[in-house]
Amino acid sequence: MPTNGTDDHIAAVRTFNRFYTRKLGVLDQHLGKSPFSLSEARVLYELAHRDDLAAKEIGNELGLDPGYLSRIVQGFDEKGLITRKPLPADRRQYQLSLTAKGRQAFAKLNLGSQNEVAAMLAPLSAGDAARLTQAMATIEDVLEPRRSQPAAFMLRSHRVGDMGWVISRQAAAYAADYNWDISYEALVAKICAQFIENYDPAREHCWIAEANGEPIGSIFLVKATDEIAKLRLLQVEKKARGLGVGRALVEQCIQGARERGYSRMTLWTQSILVAARGIYQSAGFRLVATEPHHSFGQDLVGETWERDL
Repeated sequence: MPTNGTDDHIAAVRTFNRFYTRKLGVLDQHLGKSPFSLSEARVLYELAHRDDLAAKEIGNELGLDPGYLSRIVQGFDEKGLITRKPLPADRRQYQLSLTAKGRQAFAKLNLGSQNEVAAMLAPLSAGDAARLTQAMATIEDVLEPRRSQPAAFMLRSHRVGDMGWVISRQAAAYAADYNWDISYEALVAKICAQFIENYDPAREHCWIAEANGEPIGSIFLVKATDEIAKLRLLQVEKKARGLGVGRALVEQCIQGARERGYSRMTLWTQSILVAARGIYQSAGFRLVATEPHHSFGQDLVGETWERDL
């Protein structure tokens, strides 16, 4: 037996496992009010978060019996939730993708799960909620180290005080890096105020990147139309650049738009923001329009980028 596997350690892990299983059962009770079993919900989650997955990949990652997975996939197909196309390398295997109906079904299921977690966290203070999520991150890092990630950071939803941080850091960063004047701070303040005043969690969201309890980046998903989502105010602190924070925020924003039922995503940026443009391009956005303008005390070239979801 490993030296760390003492009786006290084993008992502590088993006690926590029983506690967590009870909590997990409470959080999954909403599945009883939906047409999906827990396994079906897990498959929906994988399909909603990754493009063109092979059925075999899902089975391997979720540990599902091939026959059972086949029945789930067949049921999804009959309900019009997925599309299937043979893999070019092995036509016996299929790539699976959610249809618009499938994404709507997942969005409803996901919103129920979010509400359950929100209800569990509601009695906690901001400090206790931060301690809880940091403890969860520690458990993940210890039991399954992420070798591909050079530094640990997490993405969380906005809370009281974050809008002030976003306004301050956006204004200071662009003034320091690009000599933009205070009119940019006014624009960011207006965007943040409108976001809070009109916030609809079913259609919009803000994510804050955080490391060691300190904000290091942010991004906003807002409604442009019923079908089109807008990505706004991507920003990463200089000390956190190169860690993959910007890419993680953009990917989360894209996924958030999918989960909320949008079919397209758009954003407006400037040609001089080379790092951000690179992230957008690698995330599947394409440049569709440019327009010279004078804003924030500078001559700039505005760019509109779009991608389908």
